[in-house]
Parts: sequence; structure tokens; C-alpha cells
Amino acid sequence: MDGLSFNVIAVLLPLALVAGMARGFSGFGGALIFVPLAARFIGPQLASPVLLITDAIVAAPVIFKMWPQARKSEVALMALGGFVGVPIGTYILKTGDTFFLRWLIAGVTAVMLALLVSGWRYHGRPHGTLTACVGGISGLFSGIAQIGGPPVVAYWLGGNTEAAVMRASTFLYFAIGSATTMVSYGYSGLLTASVLKISLLVLPCFALGLWCGNCMFGLASETFFRRTCLVLIAASLLISLPVWG
Repeated sequence: MDGLSFNVIAVLLPLALVAGMARGFSGFGGALIFVPLAARFIGPQLASPVLLITDAIVAAPVIFKMWPQARKSEVALMALGGFVGVPIGTYILKTGDTFFLRWLIAGVTAVMLALLVSGWRYHGRPHGTLTACVGGISGLFSGIAQIGGPPVVAYWLGGNTEAAVMRASTFLYFAIGSATTMVSYGYSGLLTASVLKISLLVLPCFALGLWCGNCMFGLASETFFRRTCLVLIAASLLISLPVWG
């Protein structure tokens, strides 16, 4: 399909399934699993837009369910920061050399993974300027590789926010961020026919994973699943390193 070998398709489909499960359970993490490894096989300029379209389509119906619980005022402030960060990240993705981008994505993923593993949380009092800055950093990473989740999660988990509220706010924030990135990618010419074809290919697996992740939320141990996600992110990072070719 669109020049993809059977071996590449055999990697992308289960990868999308696992990424969807992580996204459905926690509200983030799908990109950290999908993009670094997918970029090795189809390149960063395809991997990031593919996940953007796939996630935007599959996660859209979930937003209506999440809307009542989300902290809308904080989400709005964070989205304002994202409006600045996303175009910068998009420019880096558009103009960067493929080999450089793979190392950059691997590096950012490693930093995000270290942040999650460390358990560090922001314990200060949230305020507008800081919320917008976190959105800007998240938007930058989202524009480059759709991996803007960890800064947001680390920021929100520091308070007394319930897991369900944080998850709902994360879903809503990334819904707005996806719309912003869609416009930015479209203007930059990153949304090509190849991206659409690959997105339609992996979409059913990602959708199934998202559904499974949603079902697991509240049933499986949150600690166990979080650790599982971290292991999967680490495995994706190691396998995707440019040193392997």
C-alpha cells in the first residue's frame, strides 16, 4: 500500500494498537510509543502527521464524554501557549533533515521518558503565565513529533487533581492542540495523500486500542498500566535509535 512493504505494515499495525491502548487509558503516551519507532520505517515527516490524523479522528467522540469533567479554563490557557509552540515545532519538522529529526525525536522522547520515570511533579500553585508556558513547550514537542503529553501531565499531576479530571483535561487540551496542529501541518504541506492513506491503514488498530484502553481505565491497576506504558515507550525509543540504521 502506497509503497509500504509487508514488513513495515506488520510493524505499524500492532504499534498503532499498543499506542491506542496507552492513549485510551491515560489520555497521552500514544505518540511516545508510535512516533519514534514509526519514524524509523516511514520517516518523521510521515509518522507525525499520520498519528495526528489517526488520533484526531478516533479520539473525537471521546471528547463529548470528557467535556463535563475537564478544567476548561486551564485548558484554554494552555491551548493559548500551544498556538505559539505548534508552528515552531512544525517548521522544525518540515525543514529538518530526516536523520537529524530522528535523533531529535529520540532525544526529546528520552527526556520525556526520564521525566515520567523520575516521578517529578510540579507542586507549586498553578497560575496563568506558567500554564501558558507549559502549553507552549507541549505545543513545540507536539509540532515536532506529537509528543507533548509529559509536560502537561507532570504539571497537572502535581496538584490534587483527580485522575479522571486530569485525564479529561488532557483529552480536551489535545483535541484543541490537534486542530491547531492540523492547520499548521496543512499550511506547511505535511498533510499529503501518503499521510492520509497510511492513516486509514492504521486507524482501525488505533481505534481498537483506544477502546481497550478506555475499558481498562478504572479496571486495571493504574500503577501497573503506567509502568507498562513506560516499558513500551522505552522499548520503542531503543528500537528506533538511528544507530540501528
